[in-house]
Parts: sequence; structure tokens; C-alpha cells
Amino acid sequence: MDYTTWPKIELHVHLDCSLSYEVVRQLNPAITVEQYRASFIAPGKCTDLMDYIARASSAIDLMQTREALRWVTLDLLRQFQADHVIYAEIRFAPLLHTTQGLSAQEVVQTVNDAVIEGMAETGVQANVILCTLRHFSEFQSIQTVKLVEANLGTRVVGFDIASDEAGFPIDAHIKAFAYAKAAGLHVTAHAGEAKGPESVWETLEHFQPARIGHGVRSAEDPALLAFLQRKGIHLEICPTSNVQTNVVDSIADHPADVIYKSGVSMSVNTDGRTISDTTLVKEYALLEQVFDWKKAHFLKCNLEAINHAFTTDGQKAELRERVLKGFMG
Repeated sequence: MDYTTWPKIELHVHLDCSLSYEVVRQLNPAITVEQYRASFIAPGKCTDLMDYIARASSAIDLMQTREALRWVTLDLLRQFQADHVIYAEIRFAPLLHTTQGLSAQEVVQTVNDAVIEGMAETGVQANVILCTLRHFSEFQSIQTVKLVEANLGTRVVGFDIASDEAGFPIDAHIKAFAYAKAAGLHVTAHAGEAKGPESVWETLEHFQPARIGHGVRSAEDPALLAFLQRKGIHLEICPTSNVQTNVVDSIADHPADVIYKSGVSMSVNTDGRTISDTTLVKEYALLEQVFDWKKAHFLKCNLEAINHAFTTDGQKAELRERVLKGFMG
């Protein structure tokens, strides 16, 4: 199968986990390839999720100016173009990019403008999801969700919570997600990655997301899979990342195939293109090699991603047409 030319949808990719060597060298001309690989790319096996996430700190340190945020965003749009991604939702935590004087709103505006510029250059369609983080305070979470609300009508389309699921409870974030619900905002939430099915259950109860970031450990609870399927909750699956963070030992142990066969809506994503040293082409190849996935599997995942994308019905119809044409051609 030639996955390279298939039109693809990506719903789960972190901006600060996806810096190419080229853009890092623009921002830090002294860096060598060896230094880049050591600082920005995780090994095949990390200790845990936090060991994986630590690789983003080098990127975040660089992403503190308008110029750097613009370059990094344009770089990611070009990576999508090379991977034949036709629509993507880019997520990041704006509060992490204010250490050199930018306001959170200036950060969001800069990334938004760069997405628009990158779309014009590459033809890739993209939207933005703003993340709060598990270790953030209640105030920081509410500040982030209000940024989503304040930027509706731009490329900003949704709210997410990411980072150390195992280390921090949900309590500090319940008000922010209640605010999101009251405001009618699109919501996704990381869960079922560093913790088991109980984390997904509590996330569904308290945050009421339409999608779950990862959610792979849902496969350990048949009742949860049945609930996700019945309620139409979409799982944003990131296979290589889950191996690296020790959610599973290997791709062969990954529950992607179990989740697919259960009828739960799912898509295939990279999570961090640089930290995981991956592309959607590489992820598709793994799923074909290990689980014997066919074109029909990938088509269904892409159509499910479109159905659950945080975008307009009109854009969904256009994307559906392009995906069907590209897969059938």
C-alpha cells in the first residue's frame, strides 16, 4: 500500500513536540544534528510519560518570541504537507510561551496568524486547540479556556488538558471544563494514557469531552469500550508514542486493533512528530505490518477523524470528498 499519497487527517499533534532540525537550527544556529537528536527526540523507550514530555522543554525554551512561534508553526504546516495531511488540529499550551514578555493572547494571536500564513503557503487546512496542563492551577486553567472563548472565529477551535495525568488529579480543572461546556466550546482531554480506565471514566464524568486524547487503556475495560462506542466518543490514538511512554511494551501489544474492532470511533495520530520521530506514513506502516490493516481500516479512521473534527459541517463535507477521492483513486 502506498500510504504516502493518501490524504490524511491528524487530530492529535503537539506544536512543541514537533520541531524539525531545520527550524531548530534557524532558532539556534550552533546546534548540531547530534545535539538535536539528544535533546528533542525521545528514545524508543522512556521511563514513563513525564520522561517523554521532558523532551519538549528544549523546544519550549526556544518558542518564546513571535518570530520563533511563527517559524515553528510554519515548519509544522510544511511537515503536514510532506506527509499529505490535508487537515490538522494543532495543540499547545499558550501559558508556557510567556517567559520573555509575550502575553498569552499575543502567543495565541502569533500562532493563529502563522497557521493562516502556512495554510496559504501549503494548502493544508489547520485549526488550533489550546491546552491547559495537569499541574496548572485552577486560575491558569480558567485563563486558558477563556483564551479559547476570546479567540473563537479565528483558527482556535477547542480546549484540551494534557501533561502529567498520573501525577495530578482533575480537581483543579473541573471549573474550567464546566466553563467550556457552558460556553459551548469544543472539548477534548488527555486520559487513559499514564493511568488506566478509571482515569477515562472520571474524565468523561467531570469534563464531558467529545474526544479523548489517547484513551488506549480504555481497552482494559469492556464496559468502558461499550460506553465510548454507544456515546460516540472519539479516541485520538498515537501508537508509537504509547510504546515510548511505556503504556504498552511494543506495537504488537498496542490495543489499536482491539479498539478498532470494538466499533469505538478512533483516528491514528503522531502526538509529537519530533519526540516520537514519526509521521502518519510511519504510523500507518506499523499498523499494516503488525495488525495487517488494509486500506479500509485507514479510510475509516480518517472518516471518523473528519466526523469528530472541531470544524464546520461545510469543511467536513469538503474533507470527506477529498479523502474518499484520494483513497479510491
